[in-house]
Amino acid sequence: MEIDTNKIYALEEAVDVIKKNPVAKFDETIELHLRLGINVKKTEQQVRGNVVLPHGTSKKLTIAAIVNPAKQAEAKKAGANIVGGPELIEEIKKTKKCDFDVLVTEPALMKDMAQVARVLGPRGLMPAPKNGTVSDDVVGMIEELKKGKINFKNDDSGIIHQAVGKMSWDKEKLIENTQKFIEAVIKAKPAGVKGNYIKKITMCSTMGKSLKVEM
Repeated sequence: MEIDTNKIYALEEAVDVIKKNPVAKFDETIELHLRLGINVKKTEQQVRGNVVLPHGTSKKLTIAAIVNPAKQAEAKKAGANIVGGPELIEEIKKTKKCDFDVLVTEPALMKDMAQVARVLGPRGLMPAPKNGTVSDDVVGMIEELKKGKINFKNDDSGIIHQAVGKMSWDKEKLIENTQKFIEAVIKAKPAGVKGNYIKKITMCSTMGKSLKVEM
């Protein structure tokens, strides 16, 4: 099945075409790219949100938890890879190293997190309540991340990029993850955005050509 880069595919057909046209010898990631009709220069039009994908993600997250000593054991049991308290904040401050993909913490420790905001912020790792990474329910946060919770935001070009699975996955899983993600982006639409919110959707494999997908 050949890829027609000028055609606009229904989602199911797009997944079919991509799966039948592998390019690399490794298990390629299936990527979704949404071009938004937002003004990236306006803070109030930045799109941010989170969603639990029904079939998880193609990436195993390294989760760090900075919590009080009383909750450190349960954070480890829930699946956090790196667990610590104020000493971990001090280590990040000193080394500037962040050997994790996501960081969760408690509201009571947010004032201490300010010490490393300049390290974490530019890397998109600063915990925030709206991202579901600041809560007294430490176990709940970690379990959701393990189930496939992802945070998303637009880049400087007004595009959101997201992996929705692997080439080897069943078609149904890829479709369900994609639909759930698009629904979450639509739900995150800023109130001030007028006109077409989602201007273009494309899907591709890691090394493959991009297909236009119906909106």
